[in-house]
Amino acid sequence: MTGQPGEVSPLRAALAGKCPQCGRGALYQGILSLSDRCTSCDLDLAALDQGDGPAAFAIFIVGFIVMPLAVWLSLTIAPPIWVHVLLWTPLTFGLSILVLRLIKSWLVAAQFKHKAQEGQLDV
Repeated sequence: MTGQPGEVSPLRAALAGKCPQCGRGALYQGILSLSDRCTSCDLDLAALDQGDGPAAFAIFIVGFIVMPLAVWLSLTIAPPIWVHVLLWTPLTFGLSILVLRLIKSWLVAAQFKHKAQEGQLDV
């Protein structure tokens, strides 16, 4: 908790995968699908759209972890290609899902905390 009573920390909500308003309702209805509404406080989670931001961050983070490890393994041990496929494919998928969930949760919580809205032009 931070600041005012009842205010949920975006980081704490993201790590728990909970609603950014109440900190109790589940943020996800599947592995990566956001719920439309919080089951606890009825917050409209569909309005908190984060676009492609989480995917872009996840690609860079997972790539930064996996690529140096794959290059290191290739240069030090030089295993056959099937070892690389068996090792890096599940690690990449698992890390991608974990990182994507955390980043999506954090961006939703940050959008809620800062009352971010879609940009509008005054014409």
